[in-house]
Amino acid sequence: MWSILIVTLPTQPNAVRLRIWRALKSLGCVALRDGAYLLPEENAALLEPLAAEVREHGGTASVMRLSPCDEAQRAEILAQFDRGEAYVQWRETVTALQSELDKLTETEARRKLRGVADALQALRRIDYYPGAAAEQADGDLLSLRRSFDSRFSKGEPQARQDDGIERLDIGKFLGKRWATRARPWVDRLACAWLIQRFIDPQAQFVWLADPAKAPRGVLGFDYDGARFTHVGTRVSFEVLAASFDLEADPKMRRIAAAVHYLDVGGIAVPEAAGLEAVLAGLREVHADDDQLQQAASAVFDALYAAPGANS
Repeated sequence: MWSILIVTLPTQPNAVRLRIWRALKSLGCVALRDGAYLLPEENAALLEPLAAEVREHGGTASVMRLSPCDEAQRAEILAQFDRGEAYVQWRETVTALQSELDKLTETEARRKLRGVADALQALRRIDYYPGAAAEQADGDLLSLRRSFDSRFSKGEPQARQDDGIERLDIGKFLGKRWATRARPWVDRLACAWLIQRFIDPQAQFVWLADPAKAPRGVLGFDYDGARFTHVGTRVSFEVLAASFDLEADPKMRRIAAAVHYLDVGGIAVPEAAGLEAVLAGLREVHADDDQLQQAASAVFDALYAAPGANS
């Protein structure tokens, strides 16, 4: 079963016509003909606002159910929802990025990797009948991430299963040595700020060239085997915030959204681009990781204090 939007667009204004066409395309609707657009029945709610907008501007619109007459007709309609060619085009961008990783700076590579991941996420949103191509694309993205980690971020943690995050007593984590991978980037820099600002003001940081050789007695974060690392879909910063009951703070959630996006992709937020540019500049200025951490912490302090951070 499908939902079908039968619509006659208003002749004016052109802006409305253009907005409706763009919305139909972004939803991945199948066009049976001019003015007849299909989505799977369970997605009917996505068509209703478009129908209402068309009627509001003098056009006509109805959302109805459509059933195929037979299996052949069903197969014909399903074929129009096939995203195989889109996955082929997406994979070409993956192949191109794989081939140029050695020539890119880490900041450039991260930006392109995030763009590739976002493009796949957008494609998956309109792939209503995913099959082998979708599974292969997930594998391609994982392979690309591994190539990136091998090139720029050795020791990048693999997420643990999300079976809940234990709430911890801050009082038991004071005056500690905290360790993470050397040449920290967004997630690690944000974690160091969170630790020193809200958890352990006397924290000492150890920057590890090889996380497998972490000294005894340190509290690790953001590497495989660390006490605090990725859990499920949450990056290390989000895990730390949850562990110490800091995630309810709206200002913290705002920073967490930017850190998450810059580290693993997902939903873009306004702060992300500026934060990425400033931290990339600080990495160029500071070869010493302690100095980098201190400079980055000032940036996170400012972001936390920024007007609108509690909105």
